[in-house]
Amino acid sequence: MSDAIHKVVHRLTGAEVTALRRYPGGDISGASEIRLADGRMLVAKHGPVVDMEGRMLQAMSESSAPVPEVLDCEDDVLLIECLPSDGSLSGEAWTALAHALTSLHEITGESYGWPEDYALRHVTVANNRSDDWPSFWAHNRLLCHAPHLDAATGKRLEALSSNLGDMLPARPRPALLHGDMWGGNVLVSGSHISGLIDPCAYFGHAEVDAATLTVFDNPPPAFFEQMAFEAGWEDRQPVYRLWTWLLHVRLFGGGYLSAVERELEALGF
Repeated sequence: MSDAIHKVVHRLTGAEVTALRRYPGGDISGASEIRLADGRMLVAKHGPVVDMEGRMLQAMSESSAPVPEVLDCEDDVLLIECLPSDGSLSGEAWTALAHALTSLHEITGESYGWPEDYALRHVTVANNRSDDWPSFWAHNRLLCHAPHLDAATGKRLEALSSNLGDMLPARPRPALLHGDMWGGNVLVSGSHISGLIDPCAYFGHAEVDAATLTVFDNPPPAFFEQMAFEAGWEDRQPVYRLWTWLLHVRLFGGGYLSAVERELEALGF
């Protein structure tokens, strides 16, 4: 695959690739750091949905949140700006992240969802537009996974979904979400956030990005204070975390099912 990337990068940039370093991970689309003969550095991502990712990054760039510039896209190869990443998500970086997310969430849509569906490997991320937030979350983020669970857990998920109207606000401001917010998708340079990467963007309730962040990371209380969510946000976090756990069951197997069950139990289902 590296030869194919070399050819596309050369065609798009007009410069030869002198070095390619593959980043670890890449469960959805592979990413590599590219050095060109003229000294430029960039990142090349390869995969079936990178064109969609490029459009998401461009939408995010309309805010003041730091995101890599989209340079070009062709033949399932997305070229983006190479940003510094020499720090860790700790200390003052948490404050910087809260500021970045608040800036991103200032971009507002007319409804919930996104113009096109996305995909995380074989799992479709449905983004059908809706003017009702509980309905959007129920159908596009929860119930779509029920057929892939055991019958008992699926029924619990269905019971929760039928009660979301009493648990979630009907029409929160449709904020632009990163959509897959965790520490691995945050580039830190020193104590600053240099970039938010690998989005699964759509318009929804701003609390979703914070909930997703708590799946694998531990933001300090000051982070949530700066986010300044509406009263009751703590009670809604398990509802929003569920989607990430359900995705992990679909993508990586039943080892994550206990986390789904834990969140359902916390919600009383």
